[in-house]
Parts: sequence; structure tokens; C-alpha cells
Amino acid sequence: MAQQNIDGIDNAAAGDAPDAANPLHGRKVLSFVRRSARLDARLQRAMDNHAARYVLDDIAEEGRLDPVEGFRFDADYIRGHWDADAPLTVEIGSGQGENVVAAAAAHPERNFLALEVYDPGVAHTVLLAAKHDLDNLRIAQINAPELFAVAEPGVVDEVWTFFPDPWPKMRHHKRRIVQPELAAHVHDALGGGGVWRIATDIEDYALHVHEVMDARDDFENVGALMVSLPTEHVGKGNAQEAAALPHADFVESERFDGRVLTNFERKGLDAGRVIHDFTYRRV
Repeated sequence: MAQQNIDGIDNAAAGDAPDAANPLHGRKVLSFVRRSARLDARLQRAMDNHAARYVLDDIAEEGRLDPVEGFRFDADYIRGHWDADAPLTVEIGSGQGENVVAAAAAHPERNFLALEVYDPGVAHTVLLAAKHDLDNLRIAQINAPELFAVAEPGVVDEVWTFFPDPWPKMRHHKRRIVQPELAAHVHDALGGGGVWRIATDIEDYALHVHEVMDARDDFENVGALMVSLPTEHVGKGNAQEAAALPHADFVESERFDGRVLTNFERKGLDAGRVIHDFTYRRV
């Protein structure tokens, strides 16, 4: 899960459009809400025993989610922090780590990097990685767009963004992680033929992904599944109106078989939501 769905956010946290009375004028818009959570005893033991092995503590500034000044995410850094020189998959928002850990266990010939901003998610990913005794997985607690902004061209083989926070309120849509600026940085970070895989169970977010990605000439939508979506956006208050809106056909992908069925995805299916998968290949 790329980011948790957090409701009840006030204007100060949500980063609404700046105006003369808004003290947030000039602040960057984030796709998550900064918050703290205490780790239970099990997760704290995992961090105490295994964080040094799995958590990259030299990327972000201490206590912050920005890269340290002058940091460059390049091939030399990867060679120095992974045990093998192998293609790298980066998951933006690893949640509890179920997907990235399963993938790393199934593909020891590849390297994996889990990006997660929340302490419990980082700790749970560390716990699972240690249980599998993985050598090809590392975890970074950092804001993903800022890491990709300092990535060396071609350093990443695949990027995954599965079930990002949908930010359902219309005024919060600008906080969705899939944005043109991130797309440009992901493109530059990917090597030739590299792909960005995205999945969501929110219909309006699927429309958002198409709007951001399909018109780009630096990515190719390589899906072969035709789906029908509303051509207008809805928010949390009027989502029930989506079925009555004009619809159009869009191209998406079959379910990515490299993604395990997590509890989060299963809950969406149980609620009757359709999973939308996307595969965009770097041009």
C-alpha cells in the first residue's frame, strides 16, 4: 500500500491552495500526513535487532524525510549498500511490506528498495525481511518524489506504486502521489525499457493516473485491457454520481502477477471495488 488513507485532515495538514490568510503559503504539497506512532514491543525488537542491516540511514536528514544535502542516488551508492549488483525495483509506499518482501524472497536475482514514510510500516517491513533473511532488500524512510529528484539516470529498473492514498476529497486531489513532476523524475531514473507499475482500487484515481500518464510522450501505456471510466472527476461527497457521468474507454493492464494479494487489496475486492492496474514503459 503506497500510502494510508487518512481522513479528517484540517487545512494546515492538507496543504490547501495558498491565500493571504493561509500560513502554508509557499510550502510544498505532500502526499502524506506527518504523524508519529509508538511501536509495539515486537516491532521495536525488530528495529533494535535488524534496522542496521535493512534501513538506509544515510539518505535522509535525521528526523526529516528530505535527502541529505548533496546526496545522489546513483550506481555507486547502490553497489555500496546492496550485496549484489543487480536490477533494482523501487516500491513507493511499501505499507506493511508484504508485497516487497514477497517479491524479494521470490527474486533473489534482483535488488529491491522499499520507500515508506511511517514508522510502523518501516518496522514491519524490517520484521518480515529479517524473518526471510533477505540480502536483496533495503528500506528508506524518505519522501519518494525527492529521492527520485536526486536519482542518477538509468539507476532503477522498475518502480511500483500500489494502492496509493486516494485522497478522495476534491480539494485534496493535488496531494495524490502520481503527478507530472514525479513522472518526469521516474522516467529519468528508469533505465531503457524500464517500467512504472501502478495499481488502485479507486475509480477516480484510475482516471487521475490516465490524465497524468497517457498523454506523456516519454512513457508508453503497454496495457491491453479496455476499461470504461467516467470522464469527469468526483470527490468523496459526490462519488455516488460517477455512474451517471459520461464514460470513455481507457487502456489498462491485467493484474500484475508479481503483486501478492495483500489484506488491503482483498478488502477492496470484498467491498466490490475494481482493481485498476497500469504498466507504463519508459520511452
